Amino acid sequence: QVQFVESGGGLVQPGESLRLSCASPGVIFSGYAVGWYRQAPGKQRDSVAAISGGTLTRYADSVKGRFIISRDNAKNTIYLQMNSLKPEDTAVYYCNALRSYFSGRDDPLFDNWGQGTQVTVSS
Repeated sequence: QVQFVESGGGLVQPGESLRLSCASPGVIFSGYAVGWYRQAPGKQRDSVAAISGGTLTRYADSVKGRFIISRDNAKNTIYLQMNSLKPEDTAVYYCNALRSYFSGRDDPLFDNWGQGTQVTVSS
């Protein structure tokens, strides 16, 4: 069964940085486009960043210029570097493979999600 394991979240002050990691024992990420998503309390889960099976990337307007998605195929890990964090970035962050990077829709490929990692930005 496909599993995703997100880590690296925490409590930070506005303006600080965090790096999230996404690992999966059951998915070889080098063969997939992957996305990071987030869900704030009372809101739907939205895509924030996506990376193609290669190195193409795109970002939600709300994080563009502050977040960087990357992949390390040797470690089978996808990262999300989050800089200049804002209180509105507070959410649980998840990762999942994408159905298609080039569709532009960031639809998740797998139905099951990991537990996510909580990011809280507060002074």
